[in-house]
Amino acid sequence: MRASIPEQGRDRQRLLEEMDSFVAADADWRGGRVFSLVYHLGEEHEHFLARAHALYASANALNPMAFKSLRRMEVEVVSMAASLFHGPDETVGALTSGGTESLLVAVQTYRDKARVERPRVRRPEIIVPRTIHPAFDKAAHYFGVKLKKVEIRADLRADPQAVARAISGRTIAIAASAPQYPHGVVDPIAEIGVIAEREGLPLHVDACIGGFILPWLERLGRPIPPWDFRVNGVTSISADLHKYGYTGKGASVLLWRSMAFMRHQFFVASDWPGGIYVSPSMPGTRPGGPIAASWAALNAIGADGYLAAARASIEAVDRLRAGLATIPEVQVLGAPDSTIVAWGARDAKIDVYAVADRLEARGWSVDRQQRPPSVHLTVTANHAPVVERYLADLRAAIAEVQQDPTLEKSGSAPMYGMMAKIPLRGMVSASVRQVMESMYAPGKTDPSIEAPRSGGFVGRLVDRYGQQAADLYDRAQERWKRARSSPKQR
Repeated sequence: MRASIPEQGRDRQRLLEEMDSFVAADADWRGGRVFSLVYHLGEEHEHFLARAHALYASANALNPMAFKSLRRMEVEVVSMAASLFHGPDETVGALTSGGTESLLVAVQTYRDKARVERPRVRRPEIIVPRTIHPAFDKAAHYFGVKLKKVEIRADLRADPQAVARAISGRTIAIAASAPQYPHGVVDPIAEIGVIAEREGLPLHVDACIGGFILPWLERLGRPIPPWDFRVNGVTSISADLHKYGYTGKGASVLLWRSMAFMRHQFFVASDWPGGIYVSPSMPGTRPGGPIAASWAALNAIGADGYLAAARASIEAVDRLRAGLATIPEVQVLGAPDSTIVAWGARDAKIDVYAVADRLEARGWSVDRQQRPPSVHLTVTANHAPVVERYLADLRAAIAEVQQDPTLEKSGSAPMYGMMAKIPLRGMVSASVRQVMESMYAPGKTDPSIEAPRSGGFVGRLVDRYGQQAADLYDRAQERWKRARSSPKQR
């Protein structure tokens, strides 16, 4: 039945109690059972952020003249980030709603800068490694820019030589990651920076997940590859405050080496009857709560607090990697550049997705990856107490799959495995779109209705589209084989 606004307002206290009951169905991120999505620094800090956010919950940073306090806090947050990332005195920037918006704005800015300075470039291209965050794909789709993806090296990092070979007269920018999300390794920013400088191209570093952890790891003596404004070729950096900055969601910062770049970020409409409209980012209304909570968090935690949290996080990573190394069936992917850990199967005898299903049955939220099949873990200080429990459950999950081969054909395992192998990615996109349409259909409030055991959007295909997807896969494989075996047309 369609919901409607109640004729009479309901009791506020009872509504809050009802909302509390809703949370019971959510993943247990406070207990460390979620290795992404939420970055938790304790109950006291969470309550502090809520108070800071509430003070500015109705404020709007669209007009900095009306809310001078918000503008002051934004300027100070940008300045603190610029100092942390070794930016020059000319560094400028703004806060956004999250990493995706930061990357959207970066792509839009480089496109518009190229339109002014290189108007003959009609079909602009940005060169990225294939491990770059999908927000770049979204930005390219929105703004009419082509992403030219290059392969990565055997160590899972971007290949500078491949980047150099991909440059053409249409190239307007290069992007790389610090670290890339799937495996947690830092791309060779210094080498790519040399290429960018030589070719006169801007270089964006996506440090959305690493910006507020890598500097502290470096201070703790970890060998972090150079990635920030100390690399001369770097012209912009995106970094999420609401990740390892432990601020309230959603908050990210986009920094520019100078106003020569950022001036192309602003949108201005001067002929509207409602007045002159100007915006530094995608939204019109800019909620004040996340800006205030970011300023409050950076000041409250301080360098000593961030160092302590980074130490607890990396020690948990070390214990986790060491424990994974003792499990014969598991292979850790990538180098220990950051607080991201990814593991896959050492050989084909173990189905990673079936193991993931058994981990979920034990209460863990699991992020499945593909190419190769693997599991992603973003580790924070909040995970330090649960490392041994996770390793024990992983061993038990592997043993369960080994003892019962039918588990590889149940749950979400076959669907994830199938989707990872389909050569025609458009088929995967079409199927996932069907799932999204179903999830957002009128009256749907509980996404678990589609597939209670699913671990993600693709997993929701299991119950509803299992046989259909299997048939599509079989047909695609046949077409693929025929195409490869048929003689080439001259």
